[in-house]
Amino acid sequence: MTPENIRKQAFSMPITNPSYPKGPYRFVNREYMIITYRTDPEKLRAVVPEPLEVTEPVMKFEFIRMPDSTGFGDYTESGQVIPVSFNGQKGGYVHSMYLNDDAPIAGGREIWGFPKKLAEPSLRTEKNALIGTLDAGTLRVANGSMGYKHKELEKQSAEQSLAAANFLLKIMPHVDCTPRICELVRYYMTDITVKGAWEGPGGLELFDHALAPVAKLPVLEVLSAVHIVADLTLGLGEVVHDYLAS
Repeated sequence: MTPENIRKQAFSMPITNPSYPKGPYRFVNREYMIITYRTDPEKLRAVVPEPLEVTEPVMKFEFIRMPDSTGFGDYTESGQVIPVSFNGQKGGYVHSMYLNDDAPIAGGREIWGFPKKLAEPSLRTEKNALIGTLDAGTLRVANGSMGYKHKELEKQSAEQSLAAANFLLKIMPHVDCTPRICELVRYYMTDITVKGAWEGPGGLELFDHALAPVAKLPVLEVLSAVHIVADLTLGLGEVVHDYLAS
C-alpha cells in the first residue's frame, strides 16, 4: 500500500475495513421526542465551551429513533442539547449522546466530534403515551414521556427547529494523549421533510450514573415536550474555532 493509496483511502479506521461509508448520510422516518427542561444555570455554564454562550438556563433531552439511515442502519439515540449562541447565531451545543450501534458511534466521533458513548436507549409508544428510556448497562439513566399526539404543531416551525445550527467540541488525541485536534465544529441538518409534529404534556426523570452523568444537569421544571417525524440529511461539518490556534 503506497503513501498515495493510503491518502486516498484514509477517511476512517480501520483503513482496509471502515466501520461506515463516506457521507452524506440520509435518514428516513427519523423520530424525535424532545423534552425541554429548566436546569441549574451555573452547572450549565460550567459545561459549555467558550466562545459559545448560554442563552437561558434550559436543556433539551432527546430520544431519537432512526430505523433507516444511510450506512448506519437501524439504531436509537438519546442525549442532551444545550441552547447556545455563537457570534449572535442561535443554535444547540450537543453535550452528550448515548446510542446502541457501533457504526454511528465511530462515524459520529471521527467525522464531526459527536460526544457518543455506547448505551441502550429506546423510544416507543405505550397505549396513549410516547415513552423514552436510557439504560447504561443494567442501570436506568433516564425516563421520558409525553402524551401521544395531543396537539399538532406547524410543520414549518418543526422544520426550522431541525434546520438550526448545531455545535460540537471535536477532540482527537495525539499518540502521547495530548490534543492533536481540538475544534469547535458547526453542522446543519438539510433536505428536511417534516412528516408530522406534535406537542403534549411531558415528564422527565434523570438518575445518577458515574459514566453516563446526565443527572449532573438536573431537571428543575419540564417546560415542553415535542414529537417530530422527519426525513433529513446529516450535513458534514465546518470548523468555526480552533482551540489550538488561539
